[in-house]
Amino acid sequence: SHPPQYVVVLPPYRPAGRRFFRASTRRRLCWFACVVLFLAAASAAYVFWPSDPELLISDLKLDRLGFHTKPVISLDVTLDLTIQVRNRDFYSIEYDSLVVAIEYRGRRLGFATSGGGRIRARGSSYVNATLDLDAVEMLTDAVSLLEDFARGAIEFDTVSEIHGKIALFALQLPVKAKVSCEATVNTKSQIVTSQNCYPEV
Repeated sequence: SHPPQYVVVLPPYRPAGRRFFRASTRRRLCWFACVVLFLAAASAAYVFWPSDPELLISDLKLDRLGFHTKPVISLDVTLDLTIQVRNRDFYSIEYDSLVVAIEYRGRRLGFATSGGGRIRARGSSYVNATLDLDAVEMLTDAVSLLEDFARGAIEFDTVSEIHGKIALFALQLPVKAKVSCEATVNTKSQIVTSQNCYPEV
């Protein structure tokens, strides 16, 4: 008689190295996809997250400059400004007011406030403000003011600031912007001869 014959069926051979390589590749692809999604979300948040508006002085004009010595040394100033408010966001801005102040040698002489308004998304608006100051006493800066008038040039600082809010879903996010200008005025011609403006952070 013939001896019994046995057939052994083995599963297909898969090298362990290939299995490890495939698992490692899947993990790398998963990490890469997570990094891409994170960068995309961060970029979207950076682009669409509200930012403060931008203020630019488009026009600055001196209408009146007066100097008095009696009964005390005082100053009359009328200054007209046109300020461009630029909205860089994808949401409209509702601003409450625009405040413009004028300073001489670090001392605030006065300020003017304009009404509120609305700036559309990715748009800009022009706001006019007039500073009208009469007989502002210059007791502490009298000597400096006399010297400036004697040399024919006086330097003023203007500070413009706007406050508002952005409606983002159910949130009311506050926004503000501020710009300062150094303006030199010819005391004889009463013309602004130079100005240097820069935003304040």
